[in-house]
Amino acid sequence: MIGFIVRYIIIAGIILIIPRYLKGIVVDGFTTALLVALVMGFLNSFVKPFLQIISFPITFMTLGLFSLVINVGIVYLTELYVPGFQVSGFVAPLIFSFVVGFSSTVVGWFTK
Repeated sequence: MIGFIVRYIIIAGIILIIPRYLKGIVVDGFTTALLVALVMGFLNSFVKPFLQIISFPITFMTLGLFSLVINVGIVYLTELYVPGFQVSGFVAPLIFSFVVGFSSTVVGWFTK
């Protein structure tokens, strides 16, 4: 349980830092960043697999590139549910999802 809390606090800190270097993403504060981390974790766990199953033919035909659209869609869904989190464009949420996913993996290695 402690590892879960530490993991989400670290990821929220990373989410709070990303908008300083990436235009197109706005996070109002640490509470918003914590909510973004929780909502993205939920959406990636429950909604993203469903979207991947439904879009498998399109993903197969585009050699996996449609999965990038799904990642951006998850970030935009997060924007809908979290007040104080704003996203614009396509490239900014794509980079945001890559950075959050990579940092979540690295943090997961150290907080098991």
